[in-house]
Amino acid sequence: GSIEAINAALEKLGNDEVRARIVHAGAGGITESDVSLAETSGAAIIGFNVRANAQARTAAAAAGIEIRYYSIIYNLVDDVKAALSGMLSPERRETFIGNAEILEIFDISKVGKIAGCRVTEGKVERGAGVRLIRDNVVVHEGTLKTLKRFKDEVSEVPVGQECGMAFQNYEDMRVGDVIECFRVEMVSRTL
Repeated sequence: GSIEAINAALEKLGNDEVRARIVHAGAGGITESDVSLAETSGAAIIGFNVRANAQARTAAAAAGIEIRYYSIIYNLVDDVKAALSGMLSPERRETFIGNAEILEIFDISKVGKIAGCRVTEGKVERGAGVRLIRDNVVVHEGTLKTLKRFKDEVSEVPVGQECGMAFQNYEDMRVGDVIECFRVEMVSRTL
């Protein structure tokens, strides 16, 4: 009876990306043959109100196979769910920080091109991602090399203030271009 209940509970877990696959289910204690099956199929062994015999424990330790014991079905299901959630690829989430408009381009020897900008919305942060937008089309995406206010390197510039920006490996900016500043987070997903 327990096998059917556990199988049914595990079948419901998962989505299109990850799913629990039961390689073998049976009644009785965990044996050496269970360990060798787990080894060849790359599976973990779950015992519900049963234990592995000494030979099976030794074989599992030698093969690096994990044997997990449970006596409460909800704990078993929660652990499998947590393991599956850990296999989900994280979600890329982007947050808008601010916009700046290029007012002037300065060509400085030994430094390269610096865009003289005014922050028109939000703020601009050093280390954040940036997009260069010309006529509503993204022409470059990358990171800031420098963010300066007057002669000082700063970590952020708030709305309404002017600043100088230089891009990492990119110099084709023009007056009137808009610089969009954004932050990217990788958010772990759960089932």
